[in-house]
Amino acid sequence: MQEIIKQQLGQMKLYGMQQAYTAVLANKRPDSLTHDELIHLLVQAEWENRENRKINRSMKGAKFRYQASVEEIDFDKSRNLDRTQLLRLAEGVFIQKKEDLLITGASGVGKSYIASALGHQACQLGYRVLYFNTQKLFSRLKMSKGDGSYIKEINKIEKFDLLILDDFALQPLDNHNRNTLMEIIEDRHGRRSTIIASQLPVNVWYEVIGESTIADAILDRLVHKAHRIELRGESMRKLKSK
Repeated sequence: MQEIIKQQLGQMKLYGMQQAYTAVLANKRPDSLTHDELIHLLVQAEWENRENRKINRSMKGAKFRYQASVEEIDFDKSRNLDRTQLLRLAEGVFIQKKEDLLITGASGVGKSYIASALGHQACQLGYRVLYFNTQKLFSRLKMSKGDGSYIKEINKIEKFDLLILDDFALQPLDNHNRNTLMEIIEDRHGRRSTIIASQLPVNVWYEVIGESTIADAILDRLVHKAHRIELRGESMRKLKSK
């Protein structure tokens, strides 16, 4: 009977229950548990198993640049990184409130790592996250106009709770990329959260975006109410290599 139960749990894809039931039998505990306790144990194991699988799918689908975690972030004073601010961001309240985060600093100071760490934490909290190198996203969307899938791609991006745009403003935007960025920001403004990481300080984004009317509209939606992290110090890559 026990083998039949384990087999049927597997066939119904109740893997958490199957593992918990197998563990109970291995420890010879069935008689020490009441019916309610056994049912609770099995249901809890199944729930945790499904939650973990959902988180793993979310992390895999996000396509992060780094396998990063908040716990491993270096809060050295030279980095100008506020521990309290970052830990509050890691709680995910800014995503719940549909707020944005702008991370700026020179190459190698850890912008992408921090953005990825917050993205991983958001996945753990149950939010849907999508990570992109900004230039690669623009190229992908430009190609999608050719095959007719542009609207589908834009609508897909809009649905994610958190969008991370890394390496933003490495080069001036052309007309297509400028309009694409405007569409993404407009769709998400007040509805979803966005993290933007850039080597350039925010005060020069206007020139990089170009076309004053569109630049004004984008920055008006992004900058004024966004959380800001302005990193300083030496390149983390150089420090690690030393």
